[in-house]
Parts: sequence; structure tokens; C-alpha cells
Amino acid sequence: MTDRLRDVYVVDAVRTPIGKYGGALSGVRPDDLAATVLRALVDRAPDLDPARVDDVFLGNANGAGEENRDVARMAVLLAGLPVTVPGTTVNRLCGSGMEAVIQAARAVAVGDASVVVAGGVESMSRAPWVLPKPSRAFPAGHQELYSTTLGWRMVNPRMPKEWTVALGEGAELVADRYGVDRAAQDAFALASHEKAARAWQQGHYAAEVVPVAGVDLDRDETIRPDTSAAALARLKPAFRTDGTVTAGNSSPLNDGAAALLLTDEAGLRATGRQPLARIAASAVTGVEPRYFGIGPVTAVERALDRAGRGLAELRTVELNEAFAAQALACLGQWPDLDPAVVNPYGGAIAIGHPLGASGARIAGAVAHQLAAAGSGTGLAALCIGVGQGLALVLER
Repeated sequence: MTDRLRDVYVVDAVRTPIGKYGGALSGVRPDDLAATVLRALVDRAPDLDPARVDDVFLGNANGAGEENRDVARMAVLLAGLPVTVPGTTVNRLCGSGMEAVIQAARAVAVGDASVVVAGGVESMSRAPWVLPKPSRAFPAGHQELYSTTLGWRMVNPRMPKEWTVALGEGAELVADRYGVDRAAQDAFALASHEKAARAWQQGHYAAEVVPVAGVDLDRDETIRPDTSAAALARLKPAFRTDGTVTAGNSSPLNDGAAALLLTDEAGLRATGRQPLARIAASAVTGVEPRYFGIGPVTAVERALDRAGRGLAELRTVELNEAFAAQALACLGQWPDLDPAVVNPYGGAIAIGHPLGASGARIAGAVAHQLAAAGSGTGLAALCIGVGQGLALVLER
């Protein structure tokens, strides 16, 4: 431990293209996806001895399939890093990738590490079905398999039923409470696709997206540049017959990985690189589980307060778009925030939401956007299933 907190720098940030469920990345194991971004970070810092990496933190929301047995450590080995480099896997569901960044930054700040890698990975395509052990030996009847792709399964019967609603129903509840109508949700979703398509055309993702070996995918797979307001309006509600949440104004199921290289001053010198940004503050908060979508509101306010900044000072914001309903509900609570700085290059409705990777993806996106701008304060935030919110403030 040191007697003061060290500055923590984001030296680089990379991610894979985001694949759709059953799409181009569905044949790639999650540990291989994670190894891809780890290897890319090391290769992009040729002055850095890989043995100087003190630890690797990776977020993962599932952990039930090929990413079992600590996917961070497996990715270290598969990426060809020295066996002396350790790895730990963390789980805060949709916030896992950002939680990994926060934990890694904390290790650097207190002096426990000088150079760390943090990120996240998820293959929702390859998430397995699981079979619970029977309560007694030799059952004669059929047994039920559970999908681990998304949402509640094997729920504790003591958990209140109103807390274990489907994620889409939770988005409907948020839409009801905060007055977010269908037209607003569809317009938000359309803008996400338009901004993401334009960002790829203009080369904004060239600095952060790295290819996956053996896969023919050069950009995010779920962006729909040809969608329209009319097409979105034709979609039926997915969770209520009279609802407002549809497949078109929700994030899809996805596969992908993202990672950031974090250092202190000494580690920065070892990389021979200039930093993209500096981590300034973070915060986490809890809310009632069925209203999980509003979780970012208090987390953002606390993180900005810790950084000594206000909403009006933000140059860029990446707010994860789990559902248009919840993103709009959060934005409605921040009247001082300029909507034009939010998700400038599209969000998860278009790009995708590979659960354990998304927090790292948006943290890295903010770092790259601040580097491109040359200065300013940026924010990344997510809602989290079971009722949490997570936020990270970066500066340059």
C-alpha cells in the first residue's frame, strides 16, 4: 500500500467486432475471444514486456460454459502471455466488464499493481443449457434443462416474484413509471442504428476494433443501416400484448470481448505510449430489482460528485442501451446533460450487448473519444439486472 492514491491511465482499449446471436462469432469459444483482445493489447504496446503485466481482470456474466474455470486466467494462457501473469474473473452481470476495469484501476491506484489488463467477454450464442442435480437419487421422471443465455433461472423460491420478472417486463415497468412511450423508444432505437452505421462509414471505430482470427467479420453484426421508423413501428411488443418494448427498441443477444490496458506512471513509461485518458472516479448503487433500468441515475450522480464534475461539463457519454425505455428514463433524470453527447457513435441497440463485455466496451469507447477530442471529461454507465447501476468517469 502507498500513502496516496496513484493516477491510473488508460493506455489503450480494444474490442472485437460484436457478433449477433448464432452469427459470425458463434463458432468462437469465449476464452478465445478474450485471448484475442489480450493479445491485441500486448501487440499494440511493443515496448512493454508482457511479464510486467501484474494481473488480468475480466468480467463475465455467465460462467456456466466454456468460460468456466476463471476465463481471465485461461485467456492469459491462450494469448501466449507468460505463465507468471495471473488472472481473475469478476461478475456483476451486465456491469461485469466495467467492474473489472474498476477493480483493476483500484489495484493500480493503491499500489498493488503497476500494469494491468481489464475487460470482459461473453458468448451468448455458446451459453449452455444446464441441468440441476436432482433432489434424490435415480429420478424416474423427466428433468428440466435451463438456458443460461440471459435472465433468471433456477430462482430461489424465497425471492419475491415481483423482483424476478423478465428483463423486458422490467423495461416495461420503467417505461410505465417514467412515461416513456413507444414512439420515443423507436426513435431512440433508429438513432442508435443511424449513428453506428455512420460511425463505421467514417472510420470512428478503426482505432479500437481488432479482428478475430479465422472469422470474416469486419464490423458489428447487428447494425441495421437500412431500418426505418416505419419498420420499427411494425414490430409487435415482445413482453406484453399492449406493451411498448419490442425486439427493435431493445439490445440484441451478442458475442464479443473488450479489454483496456491500465497503468500507473511507471507502467506508462514502460509502454512507451501516451495515454488515451485517466480514470477519475466510479460509483455503484442498488435499486429495486424490477426497476433495474433506472440504476445508472444515482451511480452517475455519485461518480460525478467524486470526480468534482457536473453533467453539463461532460464532453462524451456512453450509456449502455439495454432497452430504449430504460435509457430514455435515465436521460430524463438528467436535465443538465446535453443529449447530443450521448452515444455519439451508436449504442447497444445497434452495436450489441454481449453482457460481460459491454462495460469494458463503453469504457474503452469513452477513452478513445476523449483522446480524439484532445481534452475533456467522459462518462460510461450501465444498468444491471437484479437492480444495480454502475458508472465510471474518465478525463483527459
